[in-house]
This record gives sequence, structure tokens and C-alpha cells, in this order.
Amino acid sequence: MDDYRFPKGEKVRVQWSQQVGRDGFFLLEAVYASSAPAWLREIDAVQVLRQSWVQQYHRGERGVRWREGKDLPPVHHRLCSPYDTDARYGIKRGSGWTGYKTQLTETCEPDAPHLITQVSTTDAVVADTEMTEPVHQRLAERELLPGVHVVDAGYTTAALFVTATERGMELLGPAPHDSSRQSRQDQGFSRADFTIDWDTESAVCPGGHRSFQWWEQKHHRNGTRVLKVFFSAEHCRPCPQQAQCTKPPSGRRGRGITFLPRERYEALEAVRQAQDTDEWKARYAIRAGVEGPISQAVRVTGLRRTRYRNLPTTRLGHVFAATALNIIRIDRWLTGTPLGGTRASRLEARILAA
Repeated sequence: MDDYRFPKGEKVRVQWSQQVGRDGFFLLEAVYASSAPAWLREIDAVQVLRQSWVQQYHRGERGVRWREGKDLPPVHHRLCSPYDTDARYGIKRGSGWTGYKTQLTETCEPDAPHLITQVSTTDAVVADTEMTEPVHQRLAERELLPGVHVVDAGYTTAALFVTATERGMELLGPAPHDSSRQSRQDQGFSRADFTIDWDTESAVCPGGHRSFQWWEQKHHRNGTRVLKVFFSAEHCRPCPQQAQCTKPPSGRRGRGITFLPRERYEALEAVRQAQDTDEWKARYAIRAGVEGPISQAVRVTGLRRTRYRNLPTTRLGHVFAATALNIIRIDRWLTGTPLGGTRASRLEARILAA
């Protein structure tokens, strides 16, 4: 059922949804009645209906109502398709889809065929950063861990830079941006403008004043261990640079900054400084080649849509697709077949010809 097939009007929609809910509960009660044949409860469609109604409807003293917002189950457990109970709804860069995510890892040496060495398939709501370490672990188990792993910004965090170094490899990718308000607005003093004195557990602001509070806590969103530093309002209030730094303080605290523990902080800052250099940009340019295997996988194997239901068989299908691409690439390497050029639209081709 799609939105355009719903009845028009909010009141009518609510009444319609309640009637659908009552119908579903009526059917389930009949199926699970003691007088009903036991095999009815074993039908897959009935199991999906039961799970869907528990997730989507609430039945209480006031009758049946549609669950909304926070009353719904977490996205990792919420059914999104009656045809595939493992599929989930994901969003990336404004595009949404119901299904799965696939991460491909390939070699990129100039004097050897580029082969896919790892395929990871998850449901669509798994974040890219959650897959970096599992991919490294599987590559290490098969003795295929690269010396340098080139990734995009979705696969990097301060912790992942440190973990990769501990594995004896380099994670080459853009560092996460500074999330402070000053950095986002590109106005005023950001975290990078403060000097951290790790030995004395304090920080020095651009105006030369030292912080008076320092403590450790867990981040309210992801539970990551962070450090918080506060400067005294006695220094911030009369400071001539106060407008560039923080709002006028009202209590005893002035500007506060949040940053990661030392090892992660220094790893992150090292990458942020390096990625502004021409040398780093030249090294990272090789990642543009990732569009090749993605395009080839979509055009040759139809990777954009799965032919199967549930996560295990979809994952197996992706492994077969990667194997097929490797066979094609090895054949082209052995036979000296040149790589295909970048596809261009007819308009682009005419512009180039002109």
C-alpha cells in the first residue's frame, strides 16, 4: 500500500487505519483460536502479519490505534517489507531505499589486476563506520590486510584511525569535520585554536587564559569517552575576543570545549592537517577508481537489486557477483583486453567532439 492509495483527509485516514488494524487482529485471533488448525499458525505470511501488527498497532482499552514516532520499534528491528523480513529502510545522502547495503574492497596496484577481496552485506540501516573494523578483521583472518586502505569519509573516525595503526596499516580517508558551532559557521575560534596541555590536564585559549575545569564523561549520543574543559567567566567576560569565541557567560563558566582522549585526538588532528596538503590529495586521488567496480557490479551483475529474499542468501548472491567480476577481470588481464573507458552521454560526447 502506497501513500497515493490512502483515503484523502486526515480524519478518514485515521478511521481507515483503525479499521485495518481491527481486521488484522480479528484474523489473527481466528488463526490462533484453540479450534483452528495448528498448521495455520505455521504459514510464513501469518507470522509476518503477526509481527507487523505487533509493531504497527497498539490495542488497549480505547481500541486499536496506529503506532507513530517513538511508539514504533527501533529501525534495526522494524519490518519494512512483507516480502523480505530482513530488509530494512536506509537513507544515505537524501536517498532512501528498502533492502541492504554492500561494501566492496578491491586491490588497486597498477601492475596487477584489480580484484575484489572482501564483500560485506548488511541491512540498510547499518552505518558505514560500523563496518570498517569488521572488514579489517575479515581481511586479516585471510591474510589479505592491505598496507594502505583507501576509504571515503563514511568509514573514518578517530578510533578507526588508531585501530588501523595498531594493525600495522594506514587508513587513508578524510577525517570527520569539527562539529563545534564555530567550525560549522566558519566564524570565531574552533577547537583547533585551543592549545591542550595533556600533562597538566588543562587547555589554553587564544587569549592566553588557562582553563579551570577538566573532566571525563561519556558522549550523550554514542557513549564515546570524551573530555570536557571549561574556562572561567572571569576571563571570558572582559576578554576583547569574547565575541569571536562564545556567548556572554552568565554563570561562573565561560567557553567550554569537548574533545577526545589524547591518542584519538592526536590521530584525528594529524589526518586533518595532512589532508590539506597536495601530497595527501595526490595519494587519495586513487579512490576515484572505486566508481569503476560499483558501475561494473551494477551493469554486469545487477547488484543494485537483489534476486533473493533474506540477508544470508542476498549476501551469498553478492559474493557470487564479486566472484564473477574477478573472473572477468582476470580474463581481461591475461588476454590483454584494455579497460573500458568512462561512459559519456550523447550530449557530453558532442561537446567533447566540438
